[in-house]
Amino acid sequence: MFRSFSNINYRIWFAGALVSNIGGWMQATAQDWVVLTELTDNDATAMGVTMALQFGPPLVLVSLTGWVADRFERRRILLATQASLLLLAVAAGVLLLTGVMTLPMMFGFALGFGVVNAFDAPARQAFVSDMVSTVETSNAVALNSASFNLARMIGPAVGGLLIVAIGSGWVFVVNAATFLAMMFALLMMRTGLLAPRPKNRSRGGLAAGFRYVWGRSDLRVVFVMVFLIGAFGMNFPIFASTMAIEFDSGADGYGVLSSILAIGSLVGALLAARRDRARVRVMIAAAGGFGVAAFVSSAMPSYISYAVTLMFIGFMIVTLLTTANGYVQITTDAALRGRVLALYMAVIMGSTPVGAPIAGWVADVFGPRAAIMLGGAAGLVACLIGTIWVLSSGRLHRRTESRFLLTLDETRPLAVVDEADPVEFSDEAAQTTPIRTARKE
Repeated sequence: MFRSFSNINYRIWFAGALVSNIGGWMQATAQDWVVLTELTDNDATAMGVTMALQFGPPLVLVSLTGWVADRFERRRILLATQASLLLLAVAAGVLLLTGVMTLPMMFGFALGFGVVNAFDAPARQAFVSDMVSTVETSNAVALNSASFNLARMIGPAVGGLLIVAIGSGWVFVVNAATFLAMMFALLMMRTGLLAPRPKNRSRGGLAAGFRYVWGRSDLRVVFVMVFLIGAFGMNFPIFASTMAIEFDSGADGYGVLSSILAIGSLVGALLAARRDRARVRVMIAAAGGFGVAAFVSSAMPSYISYAVTLMFIGFMIVTLLTTANGYVQITTDAALRGRVLALYMAVIMGSTPVGAPIAGWVADVFGPRAAIMLGGAAGLVACLIGTIWVLSSGRLHRRTESRFLLTLDETRPLAVVDEADPVEFSDEAAQTTPIRTARKE
């Protein structure tokens, strides 16, 4: 389960990322609560706009961020983005502490955080492949998710308590200090052990990455499923904060809900780390499981019962996203990995500007339970799309040794087209060799 820890660079990275992620979740809790209760009168729509501004830049800037992740040294990119996020957190904290923060200003900070994270996310995801070998990539991605969700289990609860104890402005300042842990980890790494990255000499830019994804039906399905879940199912700050208000809980109650969600998320990430490979069928099952769990969650009559269902929601979401991330990384040509991951992150983070305002409006007009059911419906639709693809792709067939059992063929050749030259793709081969597109001589 922890085989990636044999790599010293990954151990250093994991420790720094854990501290930084805890601070990030503390700040996210404070930001959501400030917008909902301090700068507005429980306006979920304003909260949705804040999320849209923060998660919109990865979609708008995808052509630039993917190119940067492939063109420049990713460790240096991350040092620059972490320093920028530190400065933004300090500035927002000072404005909150001095009482001059306004809703438009918070919108501006959300946009600033979003722009910096648009460059940070693809570089951070692709950097995992620079630290570990190809066979360890899926495990490293899952452990990254475990770190993220362990922080999610700690950060929101601590953030909620700090909001009550010392005020939301200080939470931003504390988060600024945690960025130093990640910067220190990046500086401590043994650069000689980082894998050399092949240079992509094609002039296609983002278009090359898009053609690569479009030429593979499996990646198209993965991206569509992730978009649906990201747009309508991952608006947890809206769901949990409005449900906390409905159950007469304050900022500490909202923070506890975030931490409870992270319990299931952490379990999902650790189980993903145990799997030897990432499979599309796991994503399909997780999407359907999320849809069912969301509908059950929307019907819960009390704070405690609602909190319990969040563990199942967290488990399903992280199982889907961790598996999708590992699948995309392992089966993508290393020379195009930054651009493909930029597209992937744009789908996840860029879907929020589409779904968050809608979810916020539904929560305002019809109540938070209706917004949760909207997310559940998106999960069921994603499951249906994945199932239809499996049935139509010819991968599902009867086992030769049994008349009644079915098996899913993981080695179905898929065409990858670049400049009209197809190359057959095997899921089995992709576990050790990234897919490469053929070129005319």
